[in-house]
Amino acid sequence: MQTIAIDMDEVIADFNSKMIRHFNAEFGEHIGLNDLAGQTIQQLRPALREKINQMIGEPAFFSDLDVIAGAQDVVRELSGKYHVFITTAAMEFPASFTAKFNWLQTHFGFLSAMNFVFCGNKRILNADFLIDDNVRHFEHFVGEGILFTAPHNIHARGYRRVNDWREVADLFCRFAPRRTGFAD
Repeated sequence: MQTIAIDMDEVIADFNSKMIRHFNAEFGEHIGLNDLAGQTIQQLRPALREKINQMIGEPAFFSDLDVIAGAQDVVRELSGKYHVFITTAAMEFPASFTAKFNWLQTHFGFLSAMNFVFCGNKRILNADFLIDDNVRHFEHFVGEGILFTAPHNIHARGYRRVNDWREVADLFCRFAPRRTGFAD
């Protein structure tokens, strides 16, 4: 059976919507998702990079992110046909571990907690596919990187791209064999 690794932030968890709300409230700005076209918020406001990273680095920041539409249903369906792991480069913000783990348990508790992978560099992953919003994670990945569209990656080229979870379902669910329950 093939393995799919799925990133957390901006793939199953709506990081940018919360980040923009907090950024605007903290700095009195009025930016929207469209303002991030091709860049992260840190790239958009480089003078505030350290303060933005401190905000994101708060232990509870990731605790109440919204689930990206369709993610739960499609991941549940995928988990019946593939080995599915949720992967997050949590070491970028190490204080996020508990909030991310609790978020995953709450929203994706139908997966075993043993299928939640907290790492730094995703090159360590041994999967057939990695669905991620950040192309840097594909650099040394041995399987196929599938780019999940997010504002900061709209100009990225050279990868198969999915724009939403309906497209993920179309890509993976139509042709995959059903799990038998026996060792694969």
